[in-house]
Formats: sequence, structure tokens, C-alpha cells
Amino acid sequence: MRERTPCVYILASRERGTLYIGLTSDLPQRVWQHRTGQVEGFTRQYTVTRLVWFEVHEEMLSAIAREKRLKAWRRAWKIELVESNNPGWVDLYPGINA
Repeated sequence: MRERTPCVYILASRERGTLYIGLTSDLPQRVWQHRTGQVEGFTRQYTVTRLVWFEVHEEMLSAIAREKRLKAWRRAWKIELVESNNPGWVDLYPGINA
């Protein structure tokens, strides 16, 4: 059984495209659900499937607080966050699923 780890993540439709911020305790599983269209709503409607940023937390409460802060950020700040860690907007999903 896979260990549960709280993560905040950002998905994008493409470089500087539509962004989605989420929270999960199983990042590979959750991103796979987004990629395969199993998650109804925003990400499926706008084809937001590329994992471009994530942050691991030790506790779910800190992850929840971080997600809320990020969602309140301006779009430019979110783009800057992604580009400071992933300037090419590379899909990080293959690396987390290894």
C-alpha cells in the first residue's frame, strides 16, 4: 500500500495556460484521475492535466492552509511560482509515478 503524503499541486492546460490548484494525500493517484478525465468539473472541462508544480507537506493542516493561500494569489504570482521551479512547464507526472 502506498504511503499517504499531503501535497498541494498545480496543474496547467499548457505553458501559461489555464491553471488549477488542488490538494491530495496521494499525488500520483489524483493526477492520474485528472489526466484520465475521472474528475468531473473544471479540470475535465478545460483539459487541465499537466502537473507543473507540487509541494509536499508533513501534515494535512499545513497543506490545506497553503492551498487556500495559493488560491487567493494573483495569477501572475502563480505563474512566477511555477516558472521559478519549472521554467519549461515540463509535465512532472512521469517523475512522481516512477
